[in-house]
Amino acid sequence: MLSSPLPTINALKKPTSDAWVEQAIANLDIILLDHSHCEKKAAGVALNFMFRYPSNTKMVRELTAIAREELEHLDLVNQWLEKRNIPLKPLPPPPYGAGLKAQVRKKEPEQFLDNLLITGLIEARSHERLGLLAANCPEPELAKFYRGLMASEARHFGIYWVLADTYFDREVVMNRLDELAIVESEILATLHPEPRIHS
Repeated sequence: MLSSPLPTINALKKPTSDAWVEQAIANLDIILLDHSHCEKKAAGVALNFMFRYPSNTKMVRELTAIAREELEHLDLVNQWLEKRNIPLKPLPPPPYGAGLKAQVRKKEPEQFLDNLLITGLIEARSHERLGLLAANCPEPELAKFYRGLMASEARHFGIYWVLADTYFDREVVMNRLDELAIVESEILATLHPEPRIHS
């Protein structure tokens, strides 16, 4: 039985499978490289929100801090890549991101809500999976690194949820979060053959 992480965010409908943990632990170099891409994308997502909705003052303030933190994490992950002599290079993405993006409604303000909630769900899943890596990684220093990132992933989920709750009615937010969380778990139900943070 694999070790469990700290408690996961209850927005997630289903926990990550042991099969993913085994796949990730067996391919830590690829997971680190993919983690670098994930941090870069997360910073880009925060910036894209600011470009798309520049008049939402609270959102711009919150996401400025998130973008900065994601870039700091990118630098930390890239230091691990250098330490392990892993060159930066592109990786084919898993179907996770595209599968979630397909759920985003085309009209505003529904598009804004869906993007906030999907981004929050990705952060929630990242929190869970970094915790699993921390609990099961055979390398103590790398396990400690993953454990150190967990709190920020949970906090980022909270910020995206609070933003959704700020701009939309609570019942609408909760119902849509529930719908998207079901899809998120369904996408991950089949393990992607190539190891990724969100495979």
